Amino acid sequence: MRLYQHTGNIKAGLFVLGLVLVSGLMLYTQSLVKNLREDNREIVQLYAELMAKAVINESDENLNFIFENVIKKVQFPIVQTNVEGEPLSWRNLSEDIKTSKDIKPIVGVMDRQNEPISLVYHDINTGEEYIWGVLHFGDSQLIQRLIWLPYFEIGAISLFILLGFVGFSFIRNSEKQHIWVGMARETAHQLGTPVSALMGWVDWLRENPEKTLDIVEEMNADLNR
Repeated sequence: MRLYQHTGNIKAGLFVLGLVLVSGLMLYTQSLVKNLREDNREIVQLYAELMAKAVINESDENLNFIFENVIKKVQFPIVQTNVEGEPLSWRNLSEDIKTSKDIKPIVGVMDRQNEPISLVYHDINTGEEYIWGVLHFGDSQLIQRLIWLPYFEIGAISLFILLGFVGFSFIRNSEKQHIWVGMARETAHQLGTPVSALMGWVDWLRENPEKTLDIVEEMNADLNR
């Protein structure tokens, strides 16, 4: 009984340990993904602000400088569209994408991953602001791998717990079989002694039939006591 209770405690411990590991890894991974997305957003926000300043100065050279030295170095996909949602330029997309029509579905996926950033033009004369474009950006390959990582971790830990359960179940079943074998042997031993005695009495009575009546009377006397 103690062995079964000990095995049950080990199983419960494995389950709790697996749950703690999965929860901890998922929280840590989510924290990493959140921080990386914030870093990417800061880069895109900086790009948007620099573009706004370049538009005010009406310098194409500044825009080219930003694109060459900032955008080309990012590791995540980014798409610039106008206010109508038509793609104007993009970076780090699949080589299979050839036209702006292919990009529009991808832009929708990006917007679900990260909130797009508007390109705002500040009119110095009127003080008003005009949105003249939008920057859409998605997750880098590193972030995508981190998002899938917890599922692989859950699978690996679940497999570990399952193997632990199977192992302890095998041990417990083996112990049960040993217990039943031992009980069967003990029962056979306990039953064997009186049976052997009875067989001896039967053989003796067959050899001495004239004493059967006397023995029966003595047995009745013993039962009446």
